[in-house]
Amino acid sequence: MTPRRDPVGPGQVSVWDFPRPAVAEPVGAHVVIEHHGVIVGDTRRAVRTLETSHPPSYYIPKDDIATGVLRQASGGSFCEWKGSATYWDVIVDGEVLSRVGWSYPAPTPNFDCLRGHIAFYAAPFDRCVVDGQIARPQPGGFYGGWITTDLAGPFKGGPGSMGW
Repeated sequence: MTPRRDPVGPGQVSVWDFPRPAVAEPVGAHVVIEHHGVIVGDTRRAVRTLETSHPPSYYIPKDDIATGVLRQASGGSFCEWKGSATYWDVIVDGEVLSRVGWSYPAPTPNFDCLRGHIAFYAAPFDRCVVDGQIARPQPGGFYGGWITTDLAGPFKGGPGSMGW
């Protein structure tokens, strides 16, 4: 099935114009993650990944993540472009959000800028914000993109999109 592009409105870009293979780039956006009133991460030094049909994933430098909220989780995964991923739990007020973050401790050369950064799924947290906009999670349970109003889809991850 070939998806039909959503119309692109004023101030929007289509995720269908993002590159494939994926790329990573520093972004000066103000990225904030909040849960139960605790600021889990707050940065203006994020790196975002862009890939055709996906909203961006935002990688936050470990130095900009609250002290004591991270715990390395078991297991891992492999990305054909970025390499082997490690997963992270986030613990806030005794609540464990299991495997909600991932990182690439030894990324491939084209993604070396991800070293020392952790990306997070938006869905488990109370608020994920990019430049003042509350982000919606990418559909499905696998991909970790953040959808903001400046993006036009459709977005990979929902039913019927695995073949895109």
